[in-house]
Amino acid sequence: MTDVTDGVLQTLFRSEQGGHEQVVLCQDRASGLKAVIALHSTALGPALGGTRFYPYASEEEAVADALNLSRGMSYKNALAGLDHGGGKAVIIGDPEQIKTEELLLAYGRFVASLGGRYVTACDVGTYVADMDVVARACAWTTGRSPENGGAGDSSVLTAFGVFQGMRASAQHRWGDPSLRGRTVGIAGVGKVGHHLVGHLLQEGARVVVTDVREESVRRITERHPDVAAVADTEALIRTEGLDIYAPCALGGALSDESVPVLTATVVCGAANNQLAHPGVEKDLADRGILYAPDYVVNAGGVIQVADELHGFDFERCRAKAAKIFDTTLEIFARANEDGIPPAAAADRIAEQRMAEARRR
Repeated sequence: MTDVTDGVLQTLFRSEQGGHEQVVLCQDRASGLKAVIALHSTALGPALGGTRFYPYASEEEAVADALNLSRGMSYKNALAGLDHGGGKAVIIGDPEQIKTEELLLAYGRFVASLGGRYVTACDVGTYVADMDVVARACAWTTGRSPENGGAGDSSVLTAFGVFQGMRASAQHRWGDPSLRGRTVGIAGVGKVGHHLVGHLLQEGARVVVTDVREESVRRITERHPDVAAVADTEALIRTEGLDIYAPCALGGALSDESVPVLTATVVCGAANNQLAHPGVEKDLADRGILYAPDYVVNAGGVIQVADELHGFDFERCRAKAAKIFDTTLEIFARANEDGIPPAAAADRIAEQRMAEARRR
């Protein structure tokens, strides 16, 4: 673990991506749990972010993902107007192979040991039923089932927020928020993507999808025969006539390889950390592609789980998530005013809010 530790220290204390308040490496040998909990900031309040359960290629990759995701949560929560900082946890391993009740309870005990500095929820590889188990060992758990005092599946409002971001992108790019007649390509039709398909079809958009899981694509095309499917993301981003590309799977979708061949003129999707590296957004701008920052438009889910802490009300949350439309337009306007890409504008707005909170 020496190299991993050196990498963590380099990121935390010496790199531009640092600034995290706390990183916890968790291990419970009895259950097989190996996890990383990263708290980026608690300036606005307790850190809030989901738990990702994923078969990382290495412990170092898992740590890097936790650090990147937790930092993104700080910015997401700030721009969503929440009184929460940013945190994220990752559990290392294939959830289909090692996820057990004992492991989830052990993880819950580690979260509880932070005394409320971190509030967890669902993410890739974890579900409402898992949070119900974690909650048995930890009071600071959201994303629980309604039967256990929670709000249920947060992907519903995540998809709604992305849809609002798309409408704002259409308003900025084409002068009309309607997506009727637009062609939208969705990469990843899992928990969030399949809800997004429904919003787009109801709006009158044409939809093209792909997913690494054939059953996910089949579920969509059987339910919605008008939806087209392509073999993979490489085919999707090259689809002629594509207006909007929506990455809704894992991060890094916008890279040095994908951006030059992307046919869409707008990118707006649910996936976290879509930019493979900071320079990619300039490449998008140079090609005239409008990028809606992922952590702005996919904030509907975190709005929902944050509300769960105060007595969940779906309509109240939906109203807050609808404001993602206005926030996205504000970011595009700030980007034009300052002559910078949208993600840089979003960062400035979020950093200003966090800085103001620290001075209080």
